[in-house]
Amino acid sequence: MKVTNLGYLMKEGIRGIFLHGFMSFAAVLVTVACLVIVGGFSAFVYNANIIVEDLNKTNEVVVYIESDLTDAEARSIGTVINQIPNVYQADFKSRETALEEFAADYQDSSVMGGLVPSDLRHRYVVMLENNELMEETVGRLEKVSGVVWVNAPYELAEGFITLQNLLHIVSVVIIVVLLVVSLLIISNTVKLAMYDRKEEISIMKMVGATNGFIRLPFVVEGFALGMLGATVAFFILWTMYNLTVSRMAEADTLQLCRVVPYTD
Repeated sequence: MKVTNLGYLMKEGIRGIFLHGFMSFAAVLVTVACLVIVGGFSAFVYNANIIVEDLNKTNEVVVYIESDLTDAEARSIGTVINQIPNVYQADFKSRETALEEFAADYQDSSVMGGLVPSDLRHRYVVMLENNELMEETVGRLEKVSGVVWVNAPYELAEGFITLQNLLHIVSVVIIVVLLVVSLLIISNTVKLAMYDRKEEISIMKMVGATNGFIRLPFVVEGFALGMLGATVAFFILWTMYNLTVSRMAEADTLQLCRVVPYTD
């Protein structure tokens, strides 16, 4: 195809946008609606996964240390614990700290019953990188010299893992369905546009225009309309998302639900 013909066909494609203004507007509107729906749901699913992951990370494995070890010996065990695979962080809590937390939770003096720090054990609060490997990691923690007992919330971790897997499956299914529906809607819109211009296409064929010569203006027109629709959808989603983040930050003073900023 000659360069002059290519330039002419591209101009015809751009001209067709304005020549058939209503169909062009409908195509852009449908594209924007589909992209906003799919993009909005994708953003919701992404943040829901982040929230579940954050909640899953709050599951803490408590490692109790032998009572006859000194403070220095108990603290030295932390180096070994942090080197175990799947251990994200291990925070040391002394007997005194454990007693203070116990007293804060149970302010009734009858419950305390004259409890002193020596009655408690040093401990480590361990956060794991992957709670699906909790049982394996706990087995390694129990083999560490100086560890007498490991308290792990297996049921809670399994509940979060099940919820995360279920959320992942449901989100994938819904996104696929939305994409298929969006493609069908866009495809029907394109067919309507082609039907609206069937006389124009018939005349071009009657004068001997090739299929490529006829299609290229439509390709240019479709690309331009698609890019316009995508740009409009992007700014709509951007505005709605940032508005949601700011409103969530104002309403959720306890920071129970973390919404990832758009720039992240």
